[in-house]
Amino acid sequence: MRGAILHAPRDIRVEQREDPKIEQLTDAVIRLAATCVCGSDLWSYRGIEPVHGPAPMGHEYAGIVEEIGPDVRNVKPGQFVIGSFFASDNTCEICQAGYQSSCIHREPVGAIGTQAELARIPLADGTLVATPEVPSDDLVPSLLAASDVLGTGWFGAVAADVQPGKTVAVVGDGAVGLLAVLAANQLGAERIIAMSRHEPRQKLALEFGATDIVTERGDDGVTAIRDLTGGLGAHSVIEAVGTQESMMQAIRSARPGGHVGYIGVAHDVELPGQELFFSHVHLHGGPAPVRRFLPELIELICDRAIDPGQVFDLTLPLDQAAEGYRAMDERRAIKALLRP
Repeated sequence: MRGAILHAPRDIRVEQREDPKIEQLTDAVIRLAATCVCGSDLWSYRGIEPVHGPAPMGHEYAGIVEEIGPDVRNVKPGQFVIGSFFASDNTCEICQAGYQSSCIHREPVGAIGTQAELARIPLADGTLVATPEVPSDDLVPSLLAASDVLGTGWFGAVAADVQPGKTVAVVGDGAVGLLAVLAANQLGAERIIAMSRHEPRQKLALEFGATDIVTERGDDGVTAIRDLTGGLGAHSVIEAVGTQESMMQAIRSARPGGHVGYIGVAHDVELPGQELFFSHVHLHGGPAPVRRFLPELIELICDRAIDPGQVFDLTLPLDQAAEGYRAMDERRAIKALLRP
């Protein structure tokens, strides 16, 4: 099969890889209907995270089950399925509490690499969720979004305790931040402030439910949020970047007693203890337990109540994966969808 391999910073190649096979009794092999490039892939693409030799890329996936291990009971060949970027058994005590991305048996799907034609998915019964029927092609991008960026944005909103009638600020205008806006709207927020400097992203944020746009960053962004909230700050802030500036901007934009949901993959983030102590701000986040939300998200998508697939503004064949990475790295695209 063909698959995307990162050889060195900014060196993505689509090469022949060995076809995946059932290795464990609980595995499934799926044929990808679509996959994509994630903003978190850019950390290694840019060399910010070290690259140790050729590495398969990709952790978002949706497609048709081709083969299952003998112990798999919940999915069967021919079904269209979506799974999370962490495989989980969905039965351990941590999974049952709703934190499948910290499952005691979790396996990172990124190590398998789903920017490919086929993928082996471990712990298939706990990881994969089937759609009611094989979806029409126009629904595939939205179902693919549920595999990570929608589920992550949704967790950000839940972690930030978004409630009906409240004010929410979203720091970050990538696919996750934009879908956090959608999630906040679905969860009933009255006011949603999207922080973005890029007109196409601002437009999509407004389509997803944002009521205000703030273009400033850092301390200026904090001031703008406070000006919009009577000096108090937002009830809920979703941090969807992962830098020191974005995290502090999020914490400082929340009012005392407010909640920050942090879902950007943190890089070199350090929190000042005394400021945090006196802020009275709740912090919750981490790798999103996407599996917790998949059944609800799949239903919303299949009912056409939401259209998260709009974040894919570039569609390419798998063979042009390198261009997808370049376009996202250069901010010419919000998110690149790859068709195997």
